[in-house]
Amino acid sequence: MTTLNETSSCVAQYDAQALPVSAAQAIVREWATPVTTIERVPLHDALNRVLAQDIVSPIDVPAHDNSAMDGYAFSSASLSGEASEIALRVAGKALAGHPFAGEITATQCVRVMTGATMPRGCDTVVPQENVARDDADTIRFSTQSLKAGANRRLAGEDLACGAVALKACRIVRASDLGLLASLGIGEVPVRRRLRVAFFSTGDELRSIGQPLDAGCVYDSNRYTLFAMLKRLHLDPIDLGVIRDEPAALEDALRTAAASADVVITSGGVSVGEADLTKQMLRVLGDVAFWSLAMRPGRPLAFGRIWSGGKPGVGEPAIFFGLPGNPVAVMATFYQIVREVLLLMSGANVAAPALIRAACRQSIRKRPGRTEFQRGVAERNEQGDWHVTPTGSQGSGVLSSMSEANCFIVLAHEQADLDPGDAVDIMLFDGLI
Repeated sequence: MTTLNETSSCVAQYDAQALPVSAAQAIVREWATPVTTIERVPLHDALNRVLAQDIVSPIDVPAHDNSAMDGYAFSSASLSGEASEIALRVAGKALAGHPFAGEITATQCVRVMTGATMPRGCDTVVPQENVARDDADTIRFSTQSLKAGANRRLAGEDLACGAVALKACRIVRASDLGLLASLGIGEVPVRRRLRVAFFSTGDELRSIGQPLDAGCVYDSNRYTLFAMLKRLHLDPIDLGVIRDEPAALEDALRTAAASADVVITSGGVSVGEADLTKQMLRVLGDVAFWSLAMRPGRPLAFGRIWSGGKPGVGEPAIFFGLPGNPVAVMATFYQIVREVLLLMSGANVAAPALIRAACRQSIRKRPGRTEFQRGVAERNEQGDWHVTPTGSQGSGVLSSMSEANCFIVLAHEQADLDPGDAVDIMLFDGLI
């Protein structure tokens, strides 16, 4: 059996103890195998699901040539003469859903409303505001700026029968539901939701509602992990807080691997004597890396675990051991974990956009690691972006994430910045 460590060591810049962020992203991407189970769900349940197959249009949209505006439909043959103005008699009226049933001559027209089927023999529409009426039955209009086929929507112009309406691997959006409904499609094939089990580790952690003993803190990481997973529309499995006991941790990891595609823990992956997660991984699975050249988020383990208690036995699951500090949990999730979860869900994934902004104050930065500082970004009257760090950048200062609206992305080889220097920012909007 090929191990993660064997394949990961072939990646450029591989260093299991201080891996550059870009290399870590490349490694985890290689192991992001999409779930294969396909479900058929009604449209009301399809929002934010991942399409498992291309959706092919069974009809032309629109189904018939129709008017693009309120006006009068007529034959463009009437425009072939040299007259700068023509007069036509109104033969009837067509409304959306109520077509004109008769036929017209070259000297006639039909009053049409937006969306009405084009009457037989008509291929052009003159807008009603460009028309003068001589009497109740006759209209006049200039031909100078009117071309054959004007203001007519052709059958299949939006989508032709047999064309791909939505491609597989797309995350279904609100507009997609409308498009599917317009095709008469009531249910779609989607990949099942990715199952992600998660828990926190540490004797010092207490759940909400429990008293805080001396030296203890409330567990916030499970709540941020739950929210981040729900935001990706996955199936989160909360296994609670696991004490620093080898038997309890092993049982939790094996249970998680048996029930989920991905297992995420927070805490227990640094170098402390009580950091048991790292020790347990050597027994239950294999590890590609356990430390990143990243701040916050240096201690991060990525690997596989098996429910059977040793590699290759039982059900496998991808494993992420995140740091224990709250900000580091969020930073590593968004920079390393998020993309993998989306890929495993079967979705096409675009990297979060980076925007160049002028930094309003100096930033101290040591080359050799990627930093994700929290910042407040805004645009001035000229539309230029500026960003200000949110003060203390400690990995335990969770309030900095609530105050911020972006990550300030300081590249691996970036050094100190002076006020006014350009820097990349990653907006939280759409990400968090």
